[in-house]
Amino acid sequence: MDGNFSLVQLMLSVLIFLVMFFGIGFLLNMLLRMTWLMALVYPIVVILIIDDVEFFDYFTSPALAFQSLGDKLMSLHMADILILSSGLVGAIIAGIVIKMLRKNGYQMF
Repeated sequence: MDGNFSLVQLMLSVLIFLVMFFGIGFLLNMLLRMTWLMALVYPIVVILIIDDVEFFDYFTSPALAFQSLGDKLMSLHMADILILSSGLVGAIIAGIVIKMLRKNGYQMF
């Protein structure tokens, strides 16, 4: 990730990640009836977004893969952290909304 964002790009990216992962989390919660599934899966999604290592390298050569992941995490810019954390906030808000809808008696959710 580059990290060279204008303020408008940053605000739009944060909004897009928040809405996108709220929607994905809401749909998964509605279909699978597992309220916090997306909030638990989101860190894996983030790792797949930022890491350059193949998925199977975590099993075949874990020392190198996790070292590379640590280096990538430490090299993230503040804008990247804000954007990725807004996706987590969206997934958490989806869980809260589903819980509130179920509490209020909506059977579909």
